Amino acid sequence: METKYKLAGNEVFIDNPDREYILKVRDLAEEDKPREKLVKFGPQNLSSPELLAIILNTGTSKEEVMAMSGRILKEYGANGLAAQTDPKILEKKFGIPRVKACQIVACFELGRRFFKNTKNSAIAIRSARQAFEYLRPMAGLPKEQFRGIYLDSRYHVIRDEIISVGSLTASIVHPREVFKPAIDSLAVAVIVAHNHPSGSAAPTSSDIELTGRLVSAGKILGIDLIDHLIILKNKYVSIPFGQ
Repeated sequence: METKYKLAGNEVFIDNPDREYILKVRDLAEEDKPREKLVKFGPQNLSSPELLAIILNTGTSKEEVMAMSGRILKEYGANGLAAQTDPKILEKKFGIPRVKACQIVACFELGRRFFKNTKNSAIAIRSARQAFEYLRPMAGLPKEQFRGIYLDSRYHVIRDEIISVGSLTASIVHPREVFKPAIDSLAVAVIVAHNHPSGSAAPTSSDIELTGRLVSAGKILGIDLIDHLIILKNKYVSIPFGQ
């Protein structure tokens, strides 16, 4: 029986840097341009990079908008991008103008607010399996990403935050970065998770050490750390720690 949590309290673009030429939106047939497709066929018929390209509107002198949108989604993941609330992080991470980073953050924040008002918006996570299903898209990311899922007293997700995007082998995380969103959101519990792009299911010594630091910090703040998951392609590992 699954253990339940218990609280203590088809895009068209070329982005290969080895190629001299990047396919630009203006090079596409009229019916293949993102805005024209949106008007003619509706948003459900556009890929995620195409939708993001519409939000960004234009690229930069160094990067065409479709290449930019595809790169951002590939690097960060759709769920991760939607969860990011700090435009300065996107600006620095992807080397994009701040105005474009603000457009991305504002778009997803607006979507969150509308979604929050629907009946199906209250996602509850009561077990490691449910947390894994919620976080499963992390498994395909090329870099290690550290996420925080923030819960209210009824186990509903009230915030989803990317804490760190690291190299292929490690993320750099500090407890204050994990618990600040919890304090800001009045969360009572936190689930943290990260992926292992290497495919290894074994927690590293750094994973175990970090878990212990987060447990200690959570006790001081009165915010439960109820799990630390390693997300893999078809499975997950819950790093054990004392409650």
